[in-house]
Amino acid sequence: MTKEERHLWYDFLRSYPVRFSRQKVFGKYIADFYSAEAKLVIELDGSQHYEDRSIAKDADRTAFLDGYGLTVFRIPNNEFSRNFRGVCEYIDAIVKQSLSQLR
Repeated sequence: MTKEERHLWYDFLRSYPVRFSRQKVFGKYIADFYSAEAKLVIELDGSQHYEDRSIAKDADRTAFLDGYGLTVFRIPNNEFSRNFRGVCEYIDAIVKQSLSQLR
């Protein structure tokens, strides 16, 4: 895990009331964080994810995960570093929204 992933896991998701797994394998892909209950994948993206080749790979990965009925949320590392609390609030909101749509 990257330092941002460790920070998110140990300082937020590990004790979050909706269970998340880290480094969940889906076929040939590994999701940074996954919630089966909320049907969500959270990806923290470094700068390499904004290069043309990576953008195409990420689109393929998202399409693959969509096939599992999952919603993928990508959060840039720079946003995470600038506004950790805001990122946590955003994750909380998307989890609650997803759960409300599933019930």
